[in-house]
Amino acid sequence: MADKHYSFFEGVVKNFDKAAPYSELTEGLLEQIKACNSIFAMKFPVRLNDGGDVEVIEAYRVQHSNHRMPTKGGIRFSMDVNQDEVMALAALMTYKCAVIGVPYGGAKGGVKIDPKKYSVEQLERITRRYTAELVRKNFIGPGLDVPAPDYGTGPREMAWIMDTYMTLKHGEMDGAGCVTGKPVEQNGIVGRAEATGRGVFYGIREALSYEDDMKKIGLTTGTQGKTMVIQGMGNVGSHTGLISIAEGGIKVIGVAEYEGSIHNPDGIDIAALLEFRKKTGSIVGFPGTTTLEHRGAALELECDILVPAALENQINADNASKIKAKIIAEAANGPVTPEAEEVLLKRGCLIIPDMYINAGGVTVSYFEWLKNLSHSTFGHMEKRFTSNRYNNMVDLILQMTGKELSPAQRALLTNGADELDLVRSGLEESMIQAYQGIRKTWQADPNIPDLRTAAFVYAIKKIGADYLAMGIWP
Repeated sequence: MADKHYSFFEGVVKNFDKAAPYSELTEGLLEQIKACNSIFAMKFPVRLNDGGDVEVIEAYRVQHSNHRMPTKGGIRFSMDVNQDEVMALAALMTYKCAVIGVPYGGAKGGVKIDPKKYSVEQLERITRRYTAELVRKNFIGPGLDVPAPDYGTGPREMAWIMDTYMTLKHGEMDGAGCVTGKPVEQNGIVGRAEATGRGVFYGIREALSYEDDMKKIGLTTGTQGKTMVIQGMGNVGSHTGLISIAEGGIKVIGVAEYEGSIHNPDGIDIAALLEFRKKTGSIVGFPGTTTLEHRGAALELECDILVPAALENQINADNASKIKAKIIAEAANGPVTPEAEEVLLKRGCLIIPDMYINAGGVTVSYFEWLKNLSHSTFGHMEKRFTSNRYNNMVDLILQMTGKELSPAQRALLTNGADELDLVRSGLEESMIQAYQGIRKTWQADPNIPDLRTAAFVYAIKKIGADYLAMGIWP
Protein backbone atom coordinates (compact mmCIF):
# COMPACT_ATOMS: atom_id res chain seq x y z
CA MET A 1 0.00 0.00 0.00
CA ALA A 2 1.32 3.44 -0.92
CA ASP A 3 0.42 6.75 0.70
CA LYS A 4 -2.11 8.76 -1.28
CA HIS A 5 -0.79 12.14 -2.33
CA TYR A 6 -2.27 14.13 0.52
CA SER A 7 -0.49 17.37 1.20
CA PHE A 8 0.22 18.04 4.88
CA PHE A 9 -2.67 20.52 5.07
CA GLU A 10 -4.99 18.08 3.28
CA GLY A 11 -4.07 15.47 5.90
CA VAL A 12 -5.07 17.87 8.69
CA VAL A 13 -8.33 18.67 6.85
CA LYS A 14 -8.99 14.92 6.42
CA ASN A 15 -8.71 14.43 10.19
CA PHE A 16 -10.92 17.48 10.79
CA ASP A 17 -13.59 16.16 8.42
CA LYS A 18 -13.45 12.78 10.14
CA ALA A 19 -14.25 14.42 13.48
CA ALA A 20 -16.68 17.13 12.31
CA PRO A 21 -19.86 14.97 12.23
CA TYR A 22 -19.47 14.23 15.96
CA SER A 23 -19.31 17.92 16.89
CA GLU A 24 -23.00 18.70 16.20
CA LEU A 25 -22.05 22.08 14.70
CA THR A 26 -23.53 23.55 11.52
CA GLU A 27 -21.74 23.12 8.21
CA GLY A 28 -21.08 26.85 7.84
CA LEU A 29 -19.52 27.12 11.28
CA LEU A 30 -17.35 24.07 10.61
CA GLU A 31 -16.12 25.65 7.38
CA GLN A 32 -15.19 28.81 9.27
CA ILE A 33 -13.25 26.83 11.89
CA LYS A 34 -11.45 24.81 9.21
CA ALA A 35 -10.36 27.70 6.95
CA CYS A 36 -7.09 29.62 7.28
CA ASN A 37 -8.03 33.24 8.02
CA SER A 38 -4.88 35.04 6.82
CA ILE A 39 -1.88 33.96 4.73
CA PHE A 40 1.13 36.25 4.38
CA ALA A 41 3.52 34.93 1.72
CA MET A 42 6.54 37.16 1.26
CA LYS A 43 9.85 37.47 -0.54
CA PHE A 44 12.38 39.95 0.79
CA PRO A 45 15.97 40.83 -0.05
CA VAL A 46 18.77 40.48 2.50
CA ARG A 47 22.30 41.82 2.05
CA LEU A 48 24.36 38.90 3.36
CA ASN A 49 27.71 40.68 3.66
CA ASP A 50 29.35 44.06 3.43
CA GLY A 51 30.38 43.30 -0.16
CA GLY A 52 26.80 43.79 -1.25
CA ASP A 53 25.71 40.20 -2.04
CA VAL A 54 21.92 40.07 -1.94
CA GLU A 55 19.72 37.00 -1.56
CA VAL A 56 15.94 36.95 -1.94
CA ILE A 57 14.36 34.95 0.89
CA GLU A 58 11.01 33.17 0.68
CA ALA A 59 8.99 33.20 3.91
CA TYR A 60 5.48 32.82 5.34
CA ARG A 61 3.27 33.63 8.30
CA VAL A 62 -0.19 32.07 8.49
CA GLN A 63 -2.92 32.93 10.99
CA HIS A 64 -5.33 30.03 10.90
CA SER A 65 -7.95 31.21 13.39
CA ASN A 66 -8.69 34.51 15.16
CA HIS A 67 -11.47 33.16 17.37
CA ARG A 68 -9.14 34.01 20.24
CA MET A 69 -6.41 36.62 20.21
CA PRO A 70 -3.51 36.76 19.92
CA THR A 71 -2.69 33.97 17.53
CA LYS A 72 0.27 31.78 18.50
CA GLY A 73 2.73 29.53 16.70
CA GLY A 74 6.36 28.85 16.04
CA ILE A 75 8.72 29.93 13.27
CA ARG A 76 10.79 27.29 11.52
CA PHE A 77 13.87 27.71 9.35
CA SER A 78 14.02 24.88 6.83
CA MET A 79 14.39 24.24 3.10
CA ASP A 80 11.17 22.19 3.34
CA VAL A 81 9.11 25.26 4.25
CA ASN A 82 6.21 25.93 1.88
CA GLN A 83 2.79 27.49 2.16
CA ASP A 84 0.95 24.19 2.53
CA GLU A 85 3.17 23.09 5.42
CA VAL A 86 2.80 26.40 7.25
CA MET A 87 -0.98 26.30 6.79
CA ALA A 88 -1.11 22.78 8.20
CA LEU A 89 1.02 23.66 11.20
CA ALA A 90 -1.06 26.80 11.86
CA ALA A 91 -4.25 24.72 11.79
CA LEU A 92 -2.76 22.19 14.20
CA MET A 93 -1.84 25.07 16.52
CA THR A 94 -5.47 26.22 16.60
CA TYR A 95 -6.65 22.78 17.68
CA LYS A 96 -3.69 22.29 20.01
CA CYS A 97 -4.39 25.54 21.86
CA ALA A 98 -8.06 24.61 22.19
CA VAL A 99 -7.24 21.12 23.49
CA ILE A 100 -4.70 22.29 26.06
CA GLY A 101 -6.84 25.24 27.15
CA VAL A 102 -4.64 28.25 26.36
CA PRO A 103 -6.50 31.31 25.00
CA TYR A 104 -4.89 31.60 21.57
CA GLY A 105 -5.80 31.17 17.95
CA GLY A 106 -3.36 29.16 15.84
CA ALA A 107 -0.58 30.56 13.66
CA LYS A 108 2.73 29.43 12.19
CA GLY A 109 5.68 30.91 10.36
CA GLY A 110 8.45 29.63 8.16
CA VAL A 111 11.55 30.90 6.40
CA LYS A 112 12.81 28.80 3.49
CA ILE A 113 16.51 28.55 4.31
CA ASP A 114 18.96 25.94 5.54
CA PRO A 115 20.29 27.62 8.72
CA LYS A 116 23.44 25.48 8.66
CA LYS A 117 24.58 27.25 5.49
CA TYR A 118 24.59 30.74 6.99
CA SER A 119 26.83 32.45 9.51
CA VAL A 120 25.39 33.73 12.78
CA GLU A 121 25.55 37.30 11.42
CA GLN A 122 23.68 36.29 8.26
CA LEU A 123 21.01 34.46 10.26
CA GLU A 124 20.55 37.54 12.38
CA ARG A 125 20.06 39.72 9.28
CA ILE A 126 17.50 37.29 7.86
CA THR A 127 15.63 36.97 11.16
CA ARG A 128 15.48 40.72 11.75
CA ARG A 129 14.31 41.44 8.19
CA TYR A 130 11.63 38.75 8.48
CA THR A 131 10.47 40.35 11.73
CA ALA A 132 10.36 43.78 10.10
CA GLU A 133 8.09 42.36 7.38
CA LEU A 134 5.79 40.92 10.05
CA VAL A 135 5.65 44.26 11.87
CA ARG A 136 4.87 46.07 8.62
CA LYS A 137 1.81 43.89 7.99
CA ASN A 138 0.65 43.64 11.63
CA PHE A 139 1.49 39.93 11.82
CA ILE A 140 3.31 40.21 15.15
CA GLY A 141 2.54 41.81 18.51
CA PRO A 142 1.67 40.79 22.09
CA GLY A 143 -2.03 41.24 21.35
CA LEU A 144 -1.92 40.24 17.66
CA ASP A 145 0.34 37.29 16.89
CA VAL A 146 3.04 35.80 19.12
CA PRO A 147 5.70 33.59 17.48
CA ALA A 148 7.91 31.01 19.23
CA PRO A 149 10.79 28.67 18.31
CA ASP A 150 10.28 25.72 16.01
CA TYR A 151 12.48 23.48 13.88
CA GLY A 152 15.72 25.31 13.05
CA THR A 153 15.18 28.19 15.48
CA GLY A 154 15.71 28.71 19.21
CA PRO A 155 16.08 31.30 21.99
CA ARG A 156 18.74 33.22 20.05
CA GLU A 157 16.42 33.91 17.13
CA MET A 158 13.57 34.81 19.51
CA ALA A 159 15.80 37.40 21.20
CA TRP A 160 16.57 38.94 17.79
CA ILE A 161 12.85 39.05 17.01
CA MET A 162 12.02 40.73 20.32
CA ASP A 163 14.78 43.31 19.93
CA THR A 164 13.73 44.12 16.36
CA TYR A 165 10.08 44.47 17.37
CA MET A 166 10.87 46.68 20.36
CA THR A 167 13.14 48.87 18.22
CA LEU A 168 10.37 49.38 15.65
CA LYS A 169 7.67 49.70 18.34
CA HIS A 170 9.71 51.79 20.77
CA GLY A 171 8.03 52.39 24.12
CA GLU A 172 5.40 49.65 23.83
CA MET A 173 4.99 48.59 27.45
CA ASP A 174 4.21 44.93 26.74
CA GLY A 175 6.60 44.61 23.80
CA ALA A 176 8.55 41.73 25.37
CA GLY A 177 5.39 39.63 24.99
CA CYS A 178 5.62 39.82 21.18
CA VAL A 179 7.45 36.47 21.10
CA THR A 180 8.08 33.55 23.48
CA GLY A 181 10.86 31.02 23.86
CA LYS A 182 13.32 33.83 24.57
CA PRO A 183 16.47 33.35 26.65
CA VAL A 184 15.71 33.52 30.38
CA GLU A 185 17.95 36.58 30.60
CA GLN A 186 15.89 38.30 27.89
CA ASN A 187 12.42 38.11 29.45
CA GLY A 188 12.13 34.34 28.96
CA ILE A 189 10.93 31.79 31.50
CA VAL A 190 12.71 28.92 33.19
CA GLY A 191 11.49 25.50 32.07
CA ARG A 192 10.70 26.54 28.49
CA ALA A 193 13.53 24.49 26.93
CA GLU A 194 12.30 21.24 28.45
CA ALA A 195 8.59 22.07 28.15
CA THR A 196 7.58 20.04 25.09
CA GLY A 197 9.55 16.97 26.16
CA ARG A 198 8.24 17.21 29.72
CA GLY A 199 4.71 17.55 28.36
CA VAL A 200 5.23 14.41 26.28
CA PHE A 201 6.21 12.52 29.43
CA TYR A 202 3.20 13.84 31.39
CA GLY A 203 0.89 12.87 28.53
CA ILE A 204 2.31 9.35 28.27
CA ARG A 205 2.09 8.93 32.04
CA GLU A 206 -1.55 10.03 32.04
CA ALA A 207 -2.46 7.67 29.18
CA LEU A 208 -0.80 4.79 31.03
CA SER A 209 -2.85 5.46 34.17
CA TYR A 210 -6.14 4.04 32.82
CA GLU A 211 -6.41 0.31 33.45
CA ASP A 212 -9.27 -0.31 30.98
CA ASP A 213 -7.38 1.39 28.14
CA MET A 214 -4.14 -0.44 28.87
CA LYS A 215 -5.83 -3.85 28.97
CA LYS A 216 -7.00 -3.31 25.39
CA ILE A 217 -3.42 -2.94 24.14
CA GLY A 218 -1.82 -5.51 26.42
CA LEU A 219 -0.04 -3.21 28.89
CA THR A 220 -0.14 -2.73 32.64
CA THR A 221 -0.67 0.71 34.13
CA GLY A 222 2.19 2.97 35.18
CA THR A 223 5.43 4.05 33.53
CA GLN A 224 7.87 1.99 35.61
CA GLY A 225 9.77 -0.51 33.49
CA LYS A 226 8.07 0.37 30.19
CA THR A 227 10.29 0.31 27.11
CA MET A 228 10.59 3.30 24.75
CA VAL A 229 12.10 4.08 21.36
CA ILE A 230 12.74 7.71 20.39
CA GLN A 231 13.19 9.05 16.88
CA GLY A 232 15.03 12.37 16.96
CA MET A 233 17.47 13.61 19.59
CA GLY A 234 16.68 17.29 19.21
CA ASN A 235 15.23 19.39 22.00
CA VAL A 236 11.97 17.45 22.26
CA GLY A 237 13.29 13.92 21.88
CA SER A 238 16.23 14.41 24.23
CA HIS A 239 14.16 15.94 27.04
CA THR A 240 11.47 13.28 26.60
CA GLY A 241 14.12 10.60 27.07
CA LEU A 242 15.87 12.26 30.00
CA ILE A 243 12.66 12.94 31.93
CA SER A 244 11.05 9.57 31.12
CA ILE A 245 14.09 7.78 32.54
CA ALA A 246 14.62 10.02 35.59
CA GLU A 247 11.01 10.52 36.68
CA GLY A 248 9.13 7.62 35.11
CA GLY A 249 11.53 4.68 35.35
CA ILE A 250 11.11 4.10 31.62
CA LYS A 251 13.84 2.23 29.73
CA VAL A 252 14.87 3.77 26.39
CA ILE A 253 16.00 0.81 24.27
CA GLY A 254 16.34 2.43 20.85
CA VAL A 255 17.18 5.80 19.30
CA ALA A 256 16.90 6.86 15.65
CA GLU A 257 18.61 9.91 14.22
CA TYR A 258 19.52 11.28 10.81
CA GLU A 259 22.88 9.48 10.89
CA GLY A 260 21.51 6.07 11.94
CA SER A 261 19.72 3.93 14.53
CA ILE A 262 21.05 2.26 17.68
CA HIS A 263 19.63 -0.39 20.03
CA ASN A 264 20.33 -1.70 23.51
CA PRO A 265 17.65 -3.95 25.08
CA ASP A 266 19.06 -3.17 28.54
CA GLY A 267 18.56 0.57 28.12
CA ILE A 268 20.44 3.58 26.74
CA ASP A 269 21.76 6.33 28.99
CA ILE A 270 20.37 9.37 27.15
CA ALA A 271 22.49 11.90 29.06
CA ALA A 272 25.66 9.98 28.12
CA LEU A 273 24.43 9.56 24.54
CA LEU A 274 23.97 13.32 24.16
CA GLU A 275 27.52 13.93 25.41
CA PHE A 276 28.84 11.28 23.00
CA ARG A 277 27.01 12.88 20.08
CA LYS A 278 28.29 16.33 21.01
CA LYS A 279 31.86 15.02 20.81
CA THR A 280 31.54 12.76 17.74
CA GLY A 281 28.67 14.32 15.79
CA SER A 282 26.79 11.00 15.67
CA ILE A 283 24.84 8.56 17.87
CA VAL A 284 26.30 5.65 15.88
CA GLY A 285 29.01 3.80 17.79
CA PHE A 286 27.74 4.75 21.25
CA PRO A 287 29.27 2.18 23.65
CA GLY A 288 27.00 -0.71 24.57
CA THR A 289 24.64 -0.27 21.60
CA THR A 290 24.15 -2.13 18.34
CA THR A 291 24.00 -0.12 15.12
CA LEU A 292 20.92 -1.11 13.12
CA GLU A 293 20.84 -1.56 9.36
CA HIS A 294 19.22 1.75 8.45
CA ARG A 295 18.27 4.97 10.21
CA GLY A 296 14.57 4.11 10.42
CA ALA A 297 15.12 0.62 11.80
CA ALA A 298 14.74 1.65 15.44
CA LEU A 299 11.10 2.55 14.75
CA GLU A 300 10.46 -1.12 14.00
CA LEU A 301 11.80 -2.42 17.32
CA GLU A 302 9.54 -4.28 19.74
CA CYS A 303 8.67 -1.74 22.45
CA ASP A 304 5.84 -0.39 24.57
CA ILE A 305 6.10 3.28 23.52
CA LEU A 306 7.38 4.81 20.29
CA VAL A 307 8.09 8.56 20.33
CA PRO A 308 8.57 10.04 16.83
CA ALA A 309 10.11 13.43 17.69
CA ALA A 310 11.53 14.46 14.30
CA LEU A 311 9.51 15.68 11.29
CA GLU A 312 6.18 14.86 9.67
CA ASN A 313 5.35 11.69 7.68
CA GLN A 314 7.99 9.50 9.34
CA ILE A 315 5.55 6.61 9.85
CA ASN A 316 3.90 5.97 6.52
CA ALA A 317 2.49 3.29 4.26
CA ASP A 318 5.97 1.87 3.66
CA ASN A 319 6.81 1.09 7.28
CA ALA A 320 3.47 1.08 9.17
CA SER A 321 3.09 -2.71 9.01
CA LYS A 322 6.54 -3.09 10.61
CA ILE A 323 5.79 -0.89 13.64
CA LYS A 324 5.43 -3.04 16.77
CA ALA A 325 4.93 -0.39 19.47
CA LYS A 326 1.73 -0.52 21.51
CA ILE A 327 1.62 3.25 22.04
CA ILE A 328 2.78 5.95 19.62
CA ALA A 329 3.22 9.39 21.21
CA GLU A 330 3.42 11.96 18.40
CA ALA A 331 6.02 14.34 19.82
CA ALA A 332 6.58 15.73 16.30
CA ASN A 333 3.87 17.41 14.22
CA GLY A 334 2.17 14.97 11.83
CA PRO A 335 4.65 12.07 12.07
CA VAL A 336 2.01 9.46 11.15
CA THR A 337 0.33 9.65 7.73
CA PRO A 338 -3.43 8.92 7.40
CA GLU A 339 -2.70 5.63 5.59
CA ALA A 340 -0.25 4.50 8.26
CA GLU A 341 -2.74 5.41 10.98
CA GLU A 342 -5.36 3.10 9.46
CA VAL A 343 -2.89 0.20 9.59
CA LEU A 344 -1.82 0.94 13.16
CA LEU A 345 -5.36 1.38 14.50
CA LYS A 346 -6.46 -1.94 12.97
CA ARG A 347 -3.60 -3.57 14.84
CA GLY A 348 -4.86 -2.03 18.09
CA CYS A 349 -2.17 0.59 18.56
CA LEU A 350 -2.98 3.59 20.77
CA ILE A 351 -1.90 6.79 18.99
CA ILE A 352 -1.62 9.80 21.30
CA PRO A 353 -2.09 12.64 18.80
CA ASP A 354 0.38 15.47 18.19
CA MET A 355 -2.18 18.18 18.85
CA TYR A 356 -2.24 17.03 22.46
CA ILE A 357 1.01 15.29 23.31
CA ASN A 358 3.41 17.99 22.05
CA ALA A 359 1.42 20.90 23.50
CA GLY A 360 3.83 21.42 26.40
CA GLY A 361 5.74 24.04 24.42
CA VAL A 362 2.76 26.29 23.77
CA THR A 363 1.55 25.81 27.35
CA VAL A 364 4.79 27.11 28.86
CA SER A 365 4.95 29.78 26.13
CA TYR A 366 1.60 30.93 27.48
CA PHE A 367 3.13 31.16 30.96
CA GLU A 368 6.02 33.20 29.52
CA TRP A 369 3.57 35.54 27.78
CA LEU A 370 1.66 36.02 31.05
CA LYS A 371 4.95 36.74 32.81
CA ASN A 372 5.82 39.38 30.20
CA LEU A 373 2.41 41.05 30.50
CA SER A 374 2.55 41.05 34.30
CA HIS A 375 6.16 42.32 34.38
CA SER A 376 6.87 40.03 37.33
CA THR A 377 8.61 36.70 37.93
CA PHE A 378 6.35 33.82 38.96
CA GLY A 379 6.74 33.01 42.66
CA HIS A 380 8.61 36.20 43.47
CA MET A 381 5.84 37.79 45.55
CA GLU A 382 4.75 34.77 47.58
CA LYS A 383 7.74 32.39 47.87
CA ARG A 384 9.25 33.83 51.06
CA PHE A 385 5.85 34.31 52.73
CA THR A 386 4.90 30.69 51.99
CA SER A 387 8.24 29.36 53.21
CA ASN A 388 8.02 31.32 56.47
CA ARG A 389 4.49 30.10 57.11
CA TYR A 390 5.49 26.47 56.52
CA ASN A 391 8.51 26.88 58.82
CA ASN A 392 6.28 28.21 61.60
CA MET A 393 3.87 25.28 61.15
CA VAL A 394 6.72 22.75 61.22
CA ASP A 395 8.23 24.37 64.33
CA LEU A 396 4.88 24.18 66.11
CA ILE A 397 4.34 20.52 65.19
CA LEU A 398 7.88 19.56 66.27
CA GLN A 399 7.43 21.42 69.54
CA MET A 400 4.19 19.56 70.22
CA THR A 401 5.53 16.13 69.24
CA GLY A 402 9.13 16.38 70.40
CA LYS A 403 10.33 15.04 67.05
CA GLU A 404 13.35 16.17 65.03
CA LEU A 405 13.83 16.66 61.27
CA SER A 406 16.97 16.53 59.17
CA PRO A 407 17.85 19.68 57.16
CA ALA A 408 16.79 17.89 53.96
CA GLN A 409 13.43 16.88 55.44
CA ARG A 410 12.80 20.42 56.69
CA ALA A 411 13.67 21.89 53.30
CA LEU A 412 11.28 19.47 51.59
CA LEU A 413 8.42 20.54 53.86
CA THR A 414 9.08 24.28 54.01
CA ASN A 415 10.43 25.48 50.65
CA GLY A 416 8.21 27.95 48.84
CA ALA A 417 7.56 27.41 45.13
CA ASP A 418 9.88 29.21 42.72
CA GLU A 419 9.26 29.90 39.03
CA LEU A 420 10.40 26.46 37.83
CA ASP A 421 8.18 24.70 40.40
CA LEU A 422 5.16 26.70 39.28
CA VAL A 423 5.87 26.24 35.56
CA ARG A 424 6.18 22.46 35.96
CA SER A 425 3.08 22.30 38.15
CA GLY A 426 1.05 24.34 35.67
CA LEU A 427 2.24 22.21 32.75
CA GLU A 428 1.45 18.97 34.58
CA GLU A 429 -2.05 20.15 35.45
CA SER A 430 -2.68 21.34 31.87
CA MET A 431 -1.60 18.00 30.35
CA ILE A 432 -3.67 15.96 32.82
CA GLN A 433 -6.81 18.06 32.39
CA ALA A 434 -6.53 18.03 28.60
CA TYR A 435 -6.11 14.24 28.40
CA GLN A 436 -9.07 13.74 30.69
CA GLY A 437 -11.17 16.01 28.47
CA ILE A 438 -10.15 14.13 25.32
CA ARG A 439 -10.71 10.73 26.91
CA LYS A 440 -14.12 11.79 28.26
CA THR A 441 -15.11 12.88 24.75
CA TRP A 442 -13.92 9.51 23.39
CA GLN A 443 -15.76 7.50 26.05
CA ALA A 444 -18.98 9.50 25.71
CA ASP A 445 -19.59 8.52 22.07
CA PRO A 446 -18.94 4.88 21.06
CA ASN A 447 -18.91 5.94 17.41
CA ILE A 448 -15.76 8.05 17.82
CA PRO A 449 -13.13 5.60 16.52
CA ASP A 450 -9.85 6.77 18.05
CA LEU A 451 -8.08 9.24 20.30
CA ARG A 452 -7.09 11.63 17.49
CA THR A 453 -10.69 11.99 16.35
CA ALA A 454 -11.73 12.53 19.97
CA ALA A 455 -9.09 15.27 20.32
CA PHE A 456 -10.38 16.99 17.17
CA VAL A 457 -13.99 16.75 18.40
CA TYR A 458 -12.94 18.17 21.78
CA ALA A 459 -11.12 21.07 20.09
CA ILE A 460 -13.81 21.76 17.48
CA LYS A 461 -16.53 21.95 20.14
CA LYS A 462 -14.49 24.43 22.17
CA ILE A 463 -13.78 26.65 19.16
CA GLY A 464 -17.38 26.40 18.00
CA ALA A 465 -18.58 27.50 21.44
CA ASP A 466 -16.38 30.61 21.14
CA TYR A 467 -17.87 31.53 17.77
CA LEU A 468 -21.42 30.90 18.96
CA ALA A 469 -20.85 33.04 22.07
CA MET A 470 -19.26 36.00 20.25
CA GLY A 471 -21.42 35.83 17.12
CA ILE A 472 -20.42 36.51 13.53
CA TRP A 473 -20.01 40.25 12.92
CA PRO A 474 -21.14 42.16 10.98
